Amino acid sequence: MEVETAVSFRPGELEVDSSGAGHLLGSRCASCGAHFFPVRQACAGCLGTDLEAVRLSTTGTLYTFSIVRQSTPEFEVPYALGYVDFSEGVRIMGQISGCDLEDIWIGMQLSLSVEPFGEDEDGNQLSGYRFRPTEAGSGGGS
Repeated sequence: MEVETAVSFRPGELEVDSSGAGHLLGSRCASCGAHFFPVRQACAGCLGTDLEAVRLSTTGTLYTFSIVRQSTPEFEVPYALGYVDFSEGVRIMGQISGCDLEDIWIGMQLSLSVEPFGEDEDGNQLSGYRFRPTEAGSGGGS
């Protein structure tokens, strides 16, 4: 059985192209320029309702993180969960992968990574996002 192109596990939050790369989708307020994730209908800053959907940048800086040692059966533990700050002014939570837990440090540079999250009932691969260290962000911190 042939599996179709990957489908976003979080439609409306993650856009995945045919190459498997992706972007998180947010909103930008036309009145004050504030950005939000996920997409919103109203601006939390100025309460304006003229918001446009935008693709957010794919790299950011780790603001803080925690090691999760107990979770639901769907997630193998331990894993790292962190908040990543992006240049648009949004802070997004997600799992951190692609490195040992001991190598994670506040301030490291992370990139969006589209990764498989299982299959839907029709056998289509579901994709979600995690954050992985960038080449520049893998130097270690104190």
